[in-house]
Amino acid sequence: MAYETEDHETQYCFPAINSSCIKTKRSRHEYNIMYVFFSLLSVWTVFLNLLVIISISHFKKLHTPTNMLILSLAVSDLFVGLIAIPVEAIKLIETCWYFGEIFCGLFIIFLGLFLSVSLSNLVLIALDRFTAVIYPLLYTQKITMTKSLVAIFLSWFFASAYNTSLMVGNVFFSTDVSHRFGMCYGECTFVGSFGWRVLDLFVTLLIPCFTIITLYLKIFFVAQRQVKIINSLVKRGKHLTEGSGRRKSEHKAALTLGIIVAFHLLCYLPFYIFLFTGNTVIPVATANFLTWTMYVNSGVNPLVYAFFYPWFRKALKHIITLKIFHQASTLVDIVTDHHS
Repeated sequence: MAYETEDHETQYCFPAINSSCIKTKRSRHEYNIMYVFFSLLSVWTVFLNLLVIISISHFKKLHTPTNMLILSLAVSDLFVGLIAIPVEAIKLIETCWYFGEIFCGLFIIFLGLFLSVSLSNLVLIALDRFTAVIYPLLYTQKITMTKSLVAIFLSWFFASAYNTSLMVGNVFFSTDVSHRFGMCYGECTFVGSFGWRVLDLFVTLLIPCFTIITLYLKIFFVAQRQVKIINSLVKRGKHLTEGSGRRKSEHKAALTLGIIVAFHLLCYLPFYIFLFTGNTVIPVATANFLTWTMYVNSGVNPLVYAFFYPWFRKALKHIITLKIFHQASTLVDIVTDHHS
């Protein structure tokens, strides 16, 4: 639908081009408020995730397989704040894409990469907690730093390869131009053919979500059974063994990460459903809300870590007070619980 200004003149993104998209006119006040808001959101997201990255990277006590997965998730969220939020904000405010088709394609690849890596990290976290709860005595043998880093590298590599091939396959093998970068010149919305969308739905949503949900159901089923055994021993006046104490700690860690994973999925699932509809069924306002819910999640995750993890709060104090520049600060023990 064409947007009419107050003087009944239709504004276009590229007036000299016949196939140009129509530009929505905004007041200067509205422009300023929106640019300030999204700039602050971008800075907030980058800053908080940078704190998570510095914390885990700097303190050697935090160099655990589980924390490496959280670090990878924070890196993905950092890129969302650094690339996705600013570009998507300009696209939303200006209602036009001024960066050309090449950058549009690259932006969509990067956006797909961040989404894929986030979900693959959630799968790895679920596998990590599954091993810790089901095989607590063998956890240190089954899950090592080397294996964790290799898994993270492979998740980034395959996510990059998959999203690049998805983009290239649609652009070069699609006979419908509208499957590429929008219906008019000055738009950057990549729909893709139905076959590719079905494939993408399974690869990037259904299979990861099914795996995560299955693993956590198994985790909580076994954890509940083990907790009953531990409580039974306590009631009988028996002292907890080291193995029982470890299980209790693993259950707490699994619950914490389970909440983080569930929060992540709640923010991401609606956006994936929106993508699968082909951007045609859901109203624009709803689509924007679902998109920004996903982006805001990247800025909220560090707050979730701060709420659940005492080590992050302690690391934050060391960073803000510049104690990390002190000699041997990397060796400071800021972990109150070995499995936090």
